[in-house]
Amino acid sequence: MTGPEAIVFVVEDDASVREALSSLIRSLSMRVETFATAQAFLDYRRPEAPACLVLDVNLPGSSGLDLQRELASRADPVPIVFITAYGDIQTGVRAMKAGAVEFLPKPFLDQDLLDAIGLAIARDRLAREDRAELARIRHRYQLLTPRERQVATLLADGLLNKQIAGKLGISEITVKIHRRHVLRKMGVRSLARLTPLIERIARH
Repeated sequence: MTGPEAIVFVVEDDASVREALSSLIRSLSMRVETFATAQAFLDYRRPEAPACLVLDVNLPGSSGLDLQRELASRADPVPIVFITAYGDIQTGVRAMKAGAVEFLPKPFLDQDLLDAIGLAIARDRLAREDRAELARIRHRYQLLTPRERQVATLLADGLLNKQIAGKLGISEITVKIHRRHVLRKMGVRSLARLTPLIERIARH
């Protein structure tokens, strides 16, 4: 079963360049959506699909770097491939430090752009899988009672059943019952598999 079709977004104010990029990307049978301004892209409701953004640095209104900052603050960031006719080293370094996949000064080779797009989409697929997995873990965690969450956290911290019982003021048998419920609800069979899930919840 294949996932949703990947999309390449292009934000470029020059209509001729926009059309050339669109034709190039479509030549590989990839879906393309184009925009003339950063705001037009922000106003667009992106579908749930792996994607990347080919973004011109110099745009009317908000610049490409402004758009990069705005997208980074959102829950669904998209990998960015910057293109520019007026790029300098300092701008490129800023873009890359902020997470851009590539920074290509015009004129660039078609293959260099296509390679960068492929890398960006692969990165987005992995990020989406990671977010989906985290959502599944959070859903399971929500099934735990407050006491089960306490037990789960202490188990992940490496405490023994007896230590947890003393810390929570409950019997060791009760801890074992909670532990069994925690493992079942979290969908794992061992403490070794439970610990990284609880640690991941704590980090996010």
